[in-house]
Amino acid sequence: MVVLAVTWMAKVGRETEVASILVKLTEESRKEPGCVTFQAHRHKTEPRRFFIYEEYKDDGALEAHRAAAHFLQFARKDLPKIADRLEGHLYVPLDDAGAR
Repeated sequence: MVVLAVTWMAKVGRETEVASILVKLTEESRKEPGCVTFQAHRHKTEPRRFFIYEEYKDDGALEAHRAAAHFLQFARKDLPKIADRLEGHLYVPLDDAGAR
């Protein structure tokens, strides 16, 4: 299992557009065979801040996600025009050899 946690900050006045793109990205990403979980969130008190929590079966599934047409369109092309990627971190669960 591979976990990816990503934070985006919408440019001022672009929050609705970012939310719309993240909904589309979520819908398409969940269809990927290697995607276990894909959930986009909006911060409760900072409406411009978005957080995506993703789980993939393995590194190959994550790479397949990164090569998917919907990812290239939404995350690489569309989002960077209206939001800034603040953070992106990879994790492995402690029960998945992550305890090493």
